[in-house]
This record gives sequence, structure tokens and C-alpha cells, in this order.
Amino acid sequence: MTPKESDPKPSKNKQLNNLLFWWVIIVLALTTWYLLSFEPTAPTVAKIPYSVLLTEVRAGNVVTVKIAGDRIRGTLAQPRDLSQLVVPSTTPQAAASDTAEPATFTQFETNFPETIGDPRFLPLLEKHGVEVSIEAGPNIGFLSLLLQAAPFVLLLFLVLWLGRQMTQGQNGAYNFGRSRARRYSADCPEVTFDDVAGADEAKTDLQEVVDFLSHPDKYHDIGARIPRGVLLVGPPGTGKTLLGRAVAGEAGVPFFSLSGSEFVEMFVGVGASRVRDLFNQAKAAAPAIIFIDELDAVGRRRGAGMGTVNDEREQTLNQLLVEMDGFDTRQEVIILAATNRPDVLDPALLRPGRFDRHVTVELPDQKGRAGILAIHTKKMHLTPEVDLSILARLTTGFSGADLANLANEAALIAARRNHPLITMTDFEEAQDKVLLGGTRSLLLSAEQRRIVAYHEAGHALVAWLTPPADPVRKVTIIPRGRALGVTAQLPAEDHYNYSRSYLMARLAVMLGGRTAEELIIGDVTTGAENDLVQATRLARRMVTRWGMGGLGLVAFQTDDENPFLGYSLTQSQPYSDATASLIDQEVQQLLAERHQVVQQQLVEAQPQLEALAQALLREETIDQDQLAEILGPHPAWIETDPAAVLPPATALPPATGNGAQKTTVRGVRNGSNASLRPT
Repeated sequence: MTPKESDPKPSKNKQLNNLLFWWVIIVLALTTWYLLSFEPTAPTVAKIPYSVLLTEVRAGNVVTVKIAGDRIRGTLAQPRDLSQLVVPSTTPQAAASDTAEPATFTQFETNFPETIGDPRFLPLLEKHGVEVSIEAGPNIGFLSLLLQAAPFVLLLFLVLWLGRQMTQGQNGAYNFGRSRARRYSADCPEVTFDDVAGADEAKTDLQEVVDFLSHPDKYHDIGARIPRGVLLVGPPGTGKTLLGRAVAGEAGVPFFSLSGSEFVEMFVGVGASRVRDLFNQAKAAAPAIIFIDELDAVGRRRGAGMGTVNDEREQTLNQLLVEMDGFDTRQEVIILAATNRPDVLDPALLRPGRFDRHVTVELPDQKGRAGILAIHTKKMHLTPEVDLSILARLTTGFSGADLANLANEAALIAARRNHPLITMTDFEEAQDKVLLGGTRSLLLSAEQRRIVAYHEAGHALVAWLTPPADPVRKVTIIPRGRALGVTAQLPAEDHYNYSRSYLMARLAVMLGGRTAEELIIGDVTTGAENDLVQATRLARRMVTRWGMGGLGLVAFQTDDENPFLGYSLTQSQPYSDATASLIDQEVQQLLAERHQVVQQQLVEAQPQLEALAQALLREETIDQDQLAEILGPHPAWIETDPAAVLPPATALPPATGNGAQKTTVRGVRNGSNASLRPT
């Protein structure tokens, strides 16, 4: 469920944009009309001095004269050369005559030398028989003035109206430094904790925040200080933003939501101004919640990088720190922030007094996944055979966003195939698409298909023969995504700690494809590139961070602890060059030992390898039941060491495919050019 925004309204913004469009059209039309109407045209009447007119009258060359005020216009009997009558600098025509052919004229215009006129002029005209007409002087009326000034008046009113609208709007030019937070009021459709599943621990931690916002006096009276900030930390797609809205819905208070990137602009000081305005709005609406999504966009560590400083971002961060410290202890405003990169945040943000509490939102367990699927399939039409508990067991490692995508993909598949209801088969196909990628119509030669078949058979057989490894769910040589073939493993249960035996099994499965190529094909290909990258990364972590190598109980700093470019250059290396060489040797030795073990396994089980490869060439896709028929019963599961305490699944390195392609695979995935991500 997504709350609707109460301010601003999308329909109002659309009407405003349409009105602005028509105003611009009107202004352009008026401006064009004004320029065309009042543009000076080339003169057709020559302007001559009064003395020249008298000369022409005495010469009998003037036919008619029209007198209007102090202006005199008339017609000559014979055309005259302008350049011979007028000094070049006196008129535009004369000036042009210096560079062009001499111009002649018959119509002329001049003025009396004085406003009182010339008493000798009329008798002179009568004497030479000139036809004389007298008109009233020009009178510029009110209407004419109004027509000339109308475009400027309209433009002035338009500027004033636009200024008013921009001042009232959230994105106006006159409020560039105002906050762009979207406010959700209490009368909007609410999101409550009932709409959030799979995050029971996080909801429990946030219940106290809800209780404080609902009953602040109970805490103030006893002398308790409110938590100023709550930081939601977890992988992408786990529902951090949804939890923030649920807190606002449960408490029934105004909710100001914006992203961290909306604070930062190219102009220094704008972000700090927006922070001040945001907190002023929240204090005015208290009790209220401020939710900042992707806090790392504005809260990154200061002074990190190679000589470059983002003054705008750092000033914005400084203002945020000041506002959080400047809260009145009785001010009922709480900041909720979400990030999936807590390691890059500035330490000043994380200290007590600012973000007092850190709430971890992890990937949901099996019960949580079932609840999330129930929420996302509430409005879907499912067949009775669809069992959400089975789907929850088959989707180990899926986040809430992944489960929503899975349900939507199943609905799309059912609609595309004209199914009246969504079946379990639709969900299985949707899971294959999410886990393995979409199929590609890639035509491979017989030899290439044979190589891919043995490669995937090697992965699957090693996983089948190594009890600690995750069970193989499906093997296919149909190209999916960027992989030519895929071996999909699905954990039997959720993993929170990893034993050394399990990780060694993972290494063995990764190396199974390459080893099968060496054994059967007699050559190696580039299809194992990603397998080697992932195996090397996992082996290095085992040696440097988890003390599973031959270097003893020592943890060495790794490159992912310094995510900023150039930050590690300012830090001293925590171990010597000789130790770095030992680490490299230990990683190589670990991989070499696993390679020998895998090679021995495949040599002893070569008939099974051949049978599985031939079955893949025939069927192209083999599921778990077919694997049992081909390879025989699965070996008994070997219990891992319960005393092994390793980091959770999210601490393992993210997977990258061939060409550094990101993958969203939750299960274990091995194959030719395929990716692997620990669950």
C-alpha cells in the first residue's frame, strides 16, 4: 500500500503547467503583433528642408500642398534628384546616396521653421497656383495609446502572476532554498505495521517510537529524553521505507519524506537552506516524523577522497548535524533515515545524541517470506494448489522487493498464457526467470553445447557428491541472461553462520565446471571466468577475515573497508609486504587444494559425469528428481561444526557476472559465465 500525497496535488500541478503554456503562447503572439505593427517601414516620402520647398515653389515645380499643424506634405510636378537638393548628412536618403545610386522623389515632407509659421508661405503658394489643403494636427487618442501599451501591460501582469505562483509552489524559482519534502498527512491512506511482514524485530524496536509520538506527555513527565534519530540499516528491498511510513501511520502524525539527494544542488548553501526549512516545517507540525531515504547521499564521510571536496554536500551535512543537536528535548520530532551503506556514513552522524538507535532490517526468514507473499498475493486470483509456505521455503534469500517481483512475474506469466487463475507452475516459471534470468534464443554449435554440458555437469556432480554443499535444484544448458548454462542450488534452510566445511564445499562447486572441462575436453575455456573470480574472492576472505587459512587467528584489513576513492592512500597498511605475499600464497594454496579434491572426485565419478552430460544434451534442462535418477541417491548430510561463528550472509561479497555484471540471484548459481552470490 502506498500513501497518497496530500500536498502538492498532481492534478493541480498539471493545471498550472497547462495555464503557463497558454500564457506563454499569448505573450509570444502579442509580442509578434506589436513588432509587426509598429516596425518602422522604409520611407516613401522624402524629407526636405523648408528652404528647398520654397525654391521648388518659386520654380513652379510644386503641384499640391497639404498643411497639418507644423507639417507640410506635397507633390512635385517633375521628379527631382534627392542628392542634388539635400545635404547628405541631413537625411537617411542622403546618407544612403553616398554609397548607392542617386534617388529621385515626387512626394516630399517638411516642417515650418517655427511653430508660428511663415506668413509669406500661403501668398507664395497662391501666386504660383499650388493647390493647398489644410487639416487639423495629429491627435493621438487614448485608444491608440492603449493599443501600443497593451503588450507591456499584459507582460507586467504575467510576471507578477508567475512570481506569486512560484512563491506559493514547492519548486518555484523564488523559493530555491526551500525544502522539497513531500508531506503525508493523517487523512491519507495509511500504511500500518499490518502491511509490513518479515521484519518483526524491526517493528518491535519501532513500537517505542510510535508510543512516544502517540503519548509524548507520558515520557516528558517522567523526565525521559526522546530519541532524536532512528537509522534503518539493511540490504536493498527489505522494506526500510515501508517501515518508516508504517511508523507514521501507526502514530497518526504528519510524515515528511524525501531523499538525501534532494538536499544537494550545484549551488553552495542551497542544501543547508533546505535542511533548515525542512526542520522548521516539521517543528511547526509537531509531533511529526522526518524520513530521509538514502541518507548516504548527503551523509557521506567528510574529507574522504583524493583532494576533491564537495562544499555543498559538506555544508548540507554540517547543517543537518546542527539541526539534530539543536532539537529541544521536548520537541516531538523524530528523524527516521534509511541506508544500505552504513559504512560510508560520517561518524558524527552515528554518535549518540543524533542517530541514537540503529535498527537492522535483515532479509526475511521463512515465516516472514510467507507473510510477505500473503500480502502481495492478497488481490491475486490463485488456484487452491498454490501453497505460500512451499513458495516461502523455495525462496531462501529473497527480500521483500524480490518476493513482490516474483508474485508480479507469476501474474504476468498467467495473463500472457490466458490462465484464469495463477497456478503453482506460473510461480515456478517466475522463480526460474528471477533466479536464472530470461531465456535467450542463442544458437550454439554442437561442440559448444558439448562444452557447456560438461561444464554444468561438473558443477552439479561436485555439488551432489559434496554433502555440505547446497542441494542442486536445476541444471540447464539453455542460455539465460548472460550465461550459456546455469546450475542452480537452493539452500535447504536459512543460513546465518557459515562453517569452514560449507565454504570449502562452495569452493569445490565453483571449481567443478573448470575441472570437468580439463578432464573431458582436454582444454579450458573462458566460461569459468566468473567461477574463478568468485572462488578467489571467497578464498581471500576466508584467509584475511575469518582466520580459515594457515596464517592463524589474524584478521587483515580488506579493500571493501575503504569505499572512498583515495581514502586508503592516507592510511597506513596494517600488515607488511611480506605478509601480503603470504596471503597471496595462502589463497593460491587453498584453491589448488580444492582443485585437486574436485579433480579426484570427477575422475572417480566419471561415468556419472558422462551420463549427466549426455542427459543435458538430450533434455537441456534437468530438475532435482531427474538428477536423483541419473546420479543415484544423495549422500547423507554431514553436520557442520556448531561452534563455528561466521558473519551472516549479507557480509559475504556481492556477486558480479562476466564483465562485472551485477546479479540478483538469491540461490547459489554456478555455470558457464554465470554468477554466484552467497545466500
